[in-house]
Amino acid sequence: MAAAGASGPSVGTEEDGGGGGPRMVYLFDRREKESELGERALQVAEHTDYAAFRASVCQTLGISPEEKFVITTTSRKEITCDNFDETVKDGVTLYLLQSVNQLLLTATKERIDFLPHYDTLVKSGMYEYYASEGQNPLPFALAELIDNSLSATSRNVGIRRIQIKLLFDETQGKPAVAVIDNGRGMTSKQLNNWAVYRLSKFTRQGDFESDHSGYVRPVPVPRSLNSDISYFGVGGKQAVFFVGQSARMISKPAESQDVHELVLSKEDFEKKEKNKEAIYSGYIRNRKVKTIKTLPLFYGSIVRFFLYGDHDGEVYATGGEVQIAMEPQALYDEVKTVPIAKLDRTVAEKTVRKYVEDEMARLPDRLSVTWPEGDELLPNEIRPAGTPIGALRIEILNKKGEAMQKLPGTSHGGSKKLLVELKVILHSSSGNKEIISHISQHGGKWPYWFKKMENIQKLGNYTLKLQVVLNESNADTYAGRPLPSKAIKFSVKEGKPEKFSFGLLDPPFRVGVPFNIPLEFQDEFGHTSQLITDIQPVLEASGLSLHYEEITKGPNCIIRGVTVKGPVNSCQGKNFNLKVILPGLKEDSQILKIRLLPGPPRHLKVKPDSEILVIENGTAFPFQVEVLDESDNITAQPKLIVHCKFSGAPNLPVYTVDCSSSGTSILTGSTIHVQNIKKDQTLKARIEIPSCKDVSPVEKTIKLLPSSHVARLQIFSVEGQKAIQIKHQDEVNWIAGDVMRNLIFQMYDEGEREINITSALAEKIKVNWTPEINKEHLLQGLLPDVQVPTSVKDMRYCQVSFQDDHVSLESAFTVRPLPDEAKHLKCELKGGKTVQMGQELQGEVVLIVTDQYGNQIPAFSPGCLSALSIAGVGLDNSNLKTTLQENTQSISVRGIKFIPGPPGNKDLCFTWREFSDFIRVQLISGPPAKLLLIDWPELKEPIPVINGRELQNPLTVQLCDQWDNPAPVPHVKINLIKANNLKLMPSNQQHKTDEKGRANLGVFIVVAPRGEHIMQVKAVYNKSTIEGPIIKLMILPDPEKPIRLNVKYDKDACFLAGGVFTDFMVSVISEDDSIIKNINPARISMKMWKLVSSMNRPPANAETFSCNKIKDNDKEDGCFYFRDKVIPNKVGTYCIQFGFMMDKTNVLSSEQVCLLSLYILINFTFFSYLVLAENSPGRDSTEYFIVFEPRLPSLSRTLEPYILPFMFYNDVKKQQQMAALTKEKDQLSKSIVMYRSLFDASKQLLDEIKCQVEEAKLKEAQLRNELKAHNIDIPVTQQIPHIEALLKRKMSEQEELKKKPRRSCTLPNYTKGSGDVLGKIAHLAQIEDDRAAMVISWHLASDMDCVVTLTTDAARRIYDETQGRQQVLPLDSIYKKTLPDWKRPLPHFRNGKLYFKPIGDPVFARDLLTFPDNIEHCETVFGMLLGDTIILDNLDAANHYRKEVYVLFLFKSVAPILTCF
Repeated sequence: MAAAGASGPSVGTEEDGGGGGPRMVYLFDRREKESELGERALQVAEHTDYAAFRASVCQTLGISPEEKFVITTTSRKEITCDNFDETVKDGVTLYLLQSVNQLLLTATKERIDFLPHYDTLVKSGMYEYYASEGQNPLPFALAELIDNSLSATSRNVGIRRIQIKLLFDETQGKPAVAVIDNGRGMTSKQLNNWAVYRLSKFTRQGDFESDHSGYVRPVPVPRSLNSDISYFGVGGKQAVFFVGQSARMISKPAESQDVHELVLSKEDFEKKEKNKEAIYSGYIRNRKVKTIKTLPLFYGSIVRFFLYGDHDGEVYATGGEVQIAMEPQALYDEVKTVPIAKLDRTVAEKTVRKYVEDEMARLPDRLSVTWPEGDELLPNEIRPAGTPIGALRIEILNKKGEAMQKLPGTSHGGSKKLLVELKVILHSSSGNKEIISHISQHGGKWPYWFKKMENIQKLGNYTLKLQVVLNESNADTYAGRPLPSKAIKFSVKEGKPEKFSFGLLDPPFRVGVPFNIPLEFQDEFGHTSQLITDIQPVLEASGLSLHYEEITKGPNCIIRGVTVKGPVNSCQGKNFNLKVILPGLKEDSQILKIRLLPGPPRHLKVKPDSEILVIENGTAFPFQVEVLDESDNITAQPKLIVHCKFSGAPNLPVYTVDCSSSGTSILTGSTIHVQNIKKDQTLKARIEIPSCKDVSPVEKTIKLLPSSHVARLQIFSVEGQKAIQIKHQDEVNWIAGDVMRNLIFQMYDEGEREINITSALAEKIKVNWTPEINKEHLLQGLLPDVQVPTSVKDMRYCQVSFQDDHVSLESAFTVRPLPDEAKHLKCELKGGKTVQMGQELQGEVVLIVTDQYGNQIPAFSPGCLSALSIAGVGLDNSNLKTTLQENTQSISVRGIKFIPGPPGNKDLCFTWREFSDFIRVQLISGPPAKLLLIDWPELKEPIPVINGRELQNPLTVQLCDQWDNPAPVPHVKINLIKANNLKLMPSNQQHKTDEKGRANLGVFIVVAPRGEHIMQVKAVYNKSTIEGPIIKLMILPDPEKPIRLNVKYDKDACFLAGGVFTDFMVSVISEDDSIIKNINPARISMKMWKLVSSMNRPPANAETFSCNKIKDNDKEDGCFYFRDKVIPNKVGTYCIQFGFMMDKTNVLSSEQVCLLSLYILINFTFFSYLVLAENSPGRDSTEYFIVFEPRLPSLSRTLEPYILPFMFYNDVKKQQQMAALTKEKDQLSKSIVMYRSLFDASKQLLDEIKCQVEEAKLKEAQLRNELKAHNIDIPVTQQIPHIEALLKRKMSEQEELKKKPRRSCTLPNYTKGSGDVLGKIAHLAQIEDDRAAMVISWHLASDMDCVVTLTTDAARRIYDETQGRQQVLPLDSIYKKTLPDWKRPLPHFRNGKLYFKPIGDPVFARDLLTFPDNIEHCETVFGMLLGDTIILDNLDAANHYRKEVYVLFLFKSVAPILTCF
């Protein structure tokens, strides 16, 4: 049988660090190779100190006590008096060495113990079952326990019974899982074997399974157990310690009367470890079998009885049950039912009342709080931040003073556990905030316990509250009574200073110039603190001497008057780590990175160091000057000009050099030249800095010697035995294309002595007419040959130069080419190369005679014109004129003309004596004189054209000259002249000729009356008309074009209402008056409507009729018949109209036929209007009547006449009145039109004004929004005065800002000698914000003085000029793939979304820069220098951002650099 139970909280232990008991140590003597190889064991007695131990070592190994050696551990930690007890433990191995760092001359060995920790057993199940491949691990653990029972019951003869019980009744103990079986049980030895970890079933001593010679593992059966799980002896322990933290094994062997009990628990292991006892040891309890069973007592009030059978009234009975309400009911709200026989009738009421009182006294009443480990929290105590609150031991006491952990309940039933809740509440202006909350339960063997709290760091007022709550509901009341609680109020203030940081410093820092270091103190949690105690700072910096005056205390702590002295190597300064140590602080040191610049100038250093300097006359002496500070550092400052004045001779130069940027330079100038020097002469040089009066001048003595260097250079031309001197700037005439040979040179010194040409001198001689010089010839005094130009216009400038370190000489001459013998005749056409047919060439042909290189030769004379001949195909020689131009020695030919013929290129041959030459001109057609039709038939007969049809060919005309050659003249206007009755489609438009002189008028559709018509094409050129041919057209009628409808009917017929119309015969007539046949009858229709005086067109409701089918006796072809059409019943006048549907939109209609539906003669008289005759008798303004009487003989009855009344007016008077009224009407109409136009203009103007008002309102809204964005509010009333006042105020602010001093860079910029130099880094960018400028300048430090160039060559040139003192950065050497992306977002943005909310306002440092010019190059420079550096507001914001970014960049190699203001 096996069982597993839960456990309480664990208690941590610490090993005892003492070494007071007897110890055994092992010694290896490795001082020398001859030392003893083996180990020596040494027993160290109790309470032995280091001196006695050393003496024992010397005695054991036979070493003299005076001999020097050290005793170390195997990790080379030296044993001393201070660490002897804590280092020398039992079983430790020690070395004897000459020194701690001595090499081991021979190998050693060291004893170790590796007994596994008890977690190997306790936590093995956790590791095993949590790795169950995602399945529920509990069934696997229970399977191990069931497998043990299967093995124990495998030999049962009867029933195999295995029970699993889950026990949760805490009155009977802790919750547990019990596995009970009826197997054969285990002996104490077998129980001991079960407890051994990793002891398999085949190696257990005394076990019945120890023999495995014939063992075969059972075949696995799915979803079943086979008692073979614990094959390796680990499953049972893993299972019980996975389910709980203690195991109790109770077993009784079948053949024994004893019960064996074994308990393994984590609590016992921890207790043994704490007490230094053997962990893997214990006891098996052997006892007899016993059975104990008790029944609890109940106290309560009887509610009702339940008797067996039927009973009336009060009956005494012993059989049945009784229902009891447990007392006190405030604690036990429970009703139980028990047999009546169990009632105790002898109990007294006093006993029950005392029991109830005792039970009520068991309720929790108060809390007892103690501080076993110290650090007690007192009420209203003010504690520094981080001060720990000691561990709390809490007991819940009832009124009896008894400690309790549960609410009181019945002895046999469960009761509610009590928990203690601890809360620490921070009181702030924004409300109360709960920062700590813990709940402790009673451990059974220990009271309520809260560990030490060390994380209360924020400043403010706090309350520590202890509250008793119920286990499951966390309720703080029970039975209507509040459970005990306790509150302790306290405050947290800042702690003492534990660390510090630097405030805002005021750079630059210079050697010997005092500056201040502000300090900011914080306690260990970063709260601002103050220095209140005296402290002596220690300032350290490698290679520097530092001093300070004092340190102030209080809120503003400053180290005043810090003075630094020491070497800084260059005038640009040097970066130093200034370590500030404040003794007594926990973090007592901080590193301040400063850029230390040299101090103010103190003295000059001039090289060479000797007092007397020797130079030759005509040379400049260079002085190496260095401006030094008090620590002999090269220093620089603005206006640091060094002067050198020479004395001892007239007209001596003054040397000046600007050392403002580098502090050192070469002081030199023009050469020192004294006229007519014959011997050595002494001069004085005084070197000083005029702007620095406290810097002493330096004087040097100069000894001037006559010069022995080259002073004069001469060139000679050798002709035969004679050498002719060519003086400087002489002009030499030579044949063009020839070579000047035999040129020599000579050089002389200052004393007019000829100087022998050596190889060194020859290398310094240069000529400008050839890149290659034969040095052997130069050694002999020979110059290279000069190639004379082939053109007399090209003169060659020849220069021989000599340049060394002392002098620069040159001698030059000019070679003027002369023409050679006559070789060619050259013709040149001046003017246009084209000539119009019939016209002379506009320009002239100029003839000259040249040599072989084209140089003109004066070969013509007045009598040479007869030898000139001109020939060409089609050339007209009648107007040729030849003229000799004596001033230019050329012949001019004019009057070139060609006989009319085909245009094209014409070649002309000019011959003079034995020389000839050709020119080519282009003969083009003459001016336009004709217009010809292209691809058009002959115009002898008229061209027949059907009316409304197209012409057969497009009308295309060509401009031609008088010889019918096409004249390619563009943009000549072409007009088509015709009669008005001749219509052309498209309409006649004006055309222009193209580049070939053609104009395509297109294909016309002709519409005109029948007959002959003419049209003519004309052109206008140079304001004159060119008439073209006359085109005659014969217009023929179109036999297929319908023009009218012919309607035939019996006009004498009478039409009676309701009768039938006579037959109508309709035909379609074409233009040639013929009937069009083959027309679809559906296209012919008839419409009839009642006549209305105001309607001339058929109404929409007109009745429509279709034509009838053609009968056999209808002889006329192409006619359509409308027969038997019914006359309307209503009497009146009707209109009939026939229509022919020409297409979908056009209808050809006939004339309207008006018929009277009554009894009408077809030949009736229709009065369109009636007019009274002049001078008719009548009375003015009198009404008269016209009587119409129809005379119808065929009608049997008489019809009533029609009477038409009318008014008679005198015509003359009425006409005058009508004329006056008409005139007045016209004037009124004009006024109406004028006013309507005025109203329309006013309306348009009003609409435009409304649009402008809307636009103004929109603009006003935009401006208001923009002003609101700048926190500027404009009132609703009195806007203009407010805006004027605001503008005035802003203008004054602008003027004040302009007057304020601005930041300026103190580093002088480098002079840009070429376009490849951008300048120093400090001058490439600008920053608006002062604080950002200071931070970025500090970050860049020494890089600010670096000069940026585009190329490496420019950088090398600057480096050489400054002798390596100037930093340079060539852009072509930067590896641009590693440069940052300027568009990259900040790290707290990922995929366009905010990843976390930073504190402050982070920004990339590079985004604060603005570049005046060279933006692309500047982005490359500062991208390399700044990278992804981020600037934040303060240190807290930077630390917060760094933590968040570190998480963000957890698997990245590089995180951004953070810098705070």
